[in-house]
This record gives sequence, structure tokens and C-alpha cells, in this order.
Amino acid sequence: MAQRGQGFVAERRSELAAHYHRCERLLHARDRDCWLACLFAPFEARAHLHALYAFKHEIAAAPAKVSQPLLGEMRLRWWADALEGSPETATSGGARAHPVADAVIDTIGRYSLPRAEFLDLIQAHLFDLHDRPMATLEELDAYCRSTSSAPMRWSAQVIGGAAQDTVDAIENAGVALALTRLLRALAEPAAFGQVFTPTALLARHGSGQSEIRNRAATPALRAALAELRTHARSHYDRARRALKSADPAQAALLPAALVPLYLARMERKEYDPFAACVDLPQWRRQWRLWRASRRNGL
Repeated sequence: MAQRGQGFVAERRSELAAHYHRCERLLHARDRDCWLACLFAPFEARAHLHALYAFKHEIAAAPAKVSQPLLGEMRLRWWADALEGSPETATSGGARAHPVADAVIDTIGRYSLPRAEFLDLIQAHLFDLHDRPMATLEELDAYCRSTSSAPMRWSAQVIGGAAQDTVDAIENAGVALALTRLLRALAEPAAFGQVFTPTALLARHGSGQSEIRNRAATPALRAALAELRTHARSHYDRARRALKSADPAQAALLPAALVPLYLARMERKEYDPFAACVDLPQWRRQWRLWRASRRNGL
């Protein structure tokens, strides 16, 4: 009997390790910048950071995997049910069979992460499934905090808890990162019927959602996007100013360390907001991440 029990434990450990490895592979494929940033986190934390960010990308990918909003809502409901279940039910059946769900549920339990914030992230991504416009910058910032700042906070907790100035920096760094990613791939959400650039910001420059949907890089749209870049840079600068002291958890900020480089690339004259995702040479990304890891994460 004891041997059977030990065999089950060993099998479960092997299964969980495979699921964590699957999370790393998923992150490597979908978000190379984040995967590179995780290399500078403490070794014992990396698998859990992979799980957190793989979860983030699984939820964000929902619109691309369904043909209609209702199916996307059902997919997100499955994730919410898996996370809300008891430890016994959450790691059995469907949730255990899903590598990312299994790994992230294990990480939540190990580090007592705030389950409600994971549900908030899922709830925020319901916006992605419908063509309701993002009205204001404040609304967009709130979306970014739920979907981008929150995973950074969880990462900081996994790494070892964070000083208050690090937590304050994370709030702004997450928003800066999310805004920059939206700008880098402006046309991708529009392909699924969604525009994240706030209507109030577009209207302020005489532009509108139709220009994004039709890929019309008019002077008015370019002016609106320039303001959004300035807004992203402002959040990044606030994050840097918030950091007062050395803190190991500042490694959680590293995914945002590339924000200034991407924003600078989008300031070039030849910048086409509807071209393929704005990118940088990998050597430059690695160099920037290494330098940031030697300072304060930004």
C-alpha cells in the first residue's frame, strides 16, 4: 500500500514537471521577450513564472481560438471554474489534463497567490471577445493593470515578496508594457473585431476606429498613436522613479525593461503602424535585459 502511494506521488511529480516544462515551451514560442526576462529570475522561481505567463497568454489567446464570442466566453468560464475549484477538484479531470491549468493552479497554491486577481484577469479579457469600444485612457489603463501589472505582482511574490516601492513600480510598468505591446501589434486585435485605442483619444486628434480597422495610417491616426506612446512612456518613467531601494523581487519588472527600445523604434520616420509586429534584434533585447537585471529591473 505504501509503495503504491509512493508510486502515485512520484508519478504526480513527473506529470507536474512535464506540465511546467510545457509552460516554458509555450512561453518561448509566444513571448520570447518574457521568456528571456525569466532567465534572469532566480532559478527556483523560473518554472512558476513560466506557468504564470503561460496562463496569461492562454487567456489572451481566447479570441483567436473561437469563431464567435459565446464560444470564447465558454472557454474563459472553463478557466474561471478551474481556478475557483477546491485543490482536490481543480487538479483532477480536465484541469489536471491541461498543462497550463495544472501548473498555474499548483503555483497559486504553493505561493498563496490571490486567486481573485486571476479571476479579474479572466474577466478583463471578456472585453477582447466583443466589439465594444475602449472609451477612455483610464479604461484602457485599468484593463492593462488587470492583464499585465497583475502577473508582474504575482511574479514578485513568487520571487520572494516585494518592497512597497517595487509594488508601486509594478503597477506602472505593467501598464507601460501592455500599452507598448498593443502599439507594436496594432492591427492584430482589429482582425478579430476589437480596437483597443480609446475612442476619446482618437477623437481628440480627428481620428476614429475605422482608420484602424481599414489600416489607414492617416496623419490624424499617427498623432493619436504618438499620444498613446507618450502615455506609455509616462507610465514607464513613473515606474522607474518609484524604485528607491534594491529588492530581489525587482526581477519581476524585467519584462517591461524593453519598453523604451520599442517605443523608440516606433518613433522612426519609416514606422508603419500596420506593418508586422515591431521587433528588435535578439542580441539587443538580451543586452538590455542583462543591463536591467544588474540595476533595478528597469
